[in-house]
Amino acid sequence: MSSSIGFIGLGNMGSAIIKGLSGLGAEVHGFDLDRTKMDALAGQCGLAPADSPKDLTAKCEFVVLAVKPQHAAGVLEEIAPELNPGKCLVSIAAGIPLARLKDHSENRCPVVRVMPNTPALVNAGVFAVCLEDPHLSEGQKKFVLDLFRPLGRVHVLEEKFFDAYTALIGSGPAYVLYFMEALIEAGVSLGFARDLAADMVLALFAGTSRLAVKSKEHVSLLREMVTSPGGTTISGLAHMDRCALRAHVMDAVRKAWERSRELGK
Repeated sequence: MSSSIGFIGLGNMGSAIIKGLSGLGAEVHGFDLDRTKMDALAGQCGLAPADSPKDLTAKCEFVVLAVKPQHAAGVLEEIAPELNPGKCLVSIAAGIPLARLKDHSENRCPVVRVMPNTPALVNAGVFAVCLEDPHLSEGQKKFVLDLFRPLGRVHVLEEKFFDAYTALIGSGPAYVLYFMEALIEAGVSLGFARDLAADMVLALFAGTSRLAVKSKEHVSLLREMVTSPGGTTISGLAHMDRCALRAHVMDAVRKAWERSRELGK
């Protein structure tokens, strides 16, 4: 589907999406307060720099709001006069509910809410997409889904699940990296050089993730494959169970969910 799409905000996530657009055949526009970001993407991806958010919105059928959440209201109020029912606003601004996005944009066009996570920067992201706005056309829905699929997995979710998604998947990379840090420190404590420990742990996570994705077995069965009776692994896992590590992880995700709900009010 050939269309015109504009990005307001060319940070890490906005730039990653633009770089994944090659197969869509879309005319891509962009605006950022940092002119060097616009110039760089113009050279790399053929992006057409815009003079202002309002100028970009006037030219594009799809407008991606990729600014920090605290700046979203001001940008939406600026571009609202250029929005109309034939356009579609796509927000990746974290924590801003659909109702608030529509309110700030004066309910002038259909709105899609999207929540990414940082592995999208290496085309391995997980995206939650809310398509609940009844004014969205089937063509608009398809275009939005095609927009994010090159960057990873896309899940169409009801907005009521977005706080849970944020706590589990949006914050998830930090949990994984935190555990990676702990294993690296464990390696250092056992005498490995830090660089070597880090290299081994990174390979461990990459390999285990690939195994879990490629295998037809449930992750619990894959874990059991490593856990021989009376062996080293069961000793380590038993200590984690005595410390209630699994319950603490579940509690941490719930705390993040509670905070996401607070921020969305």
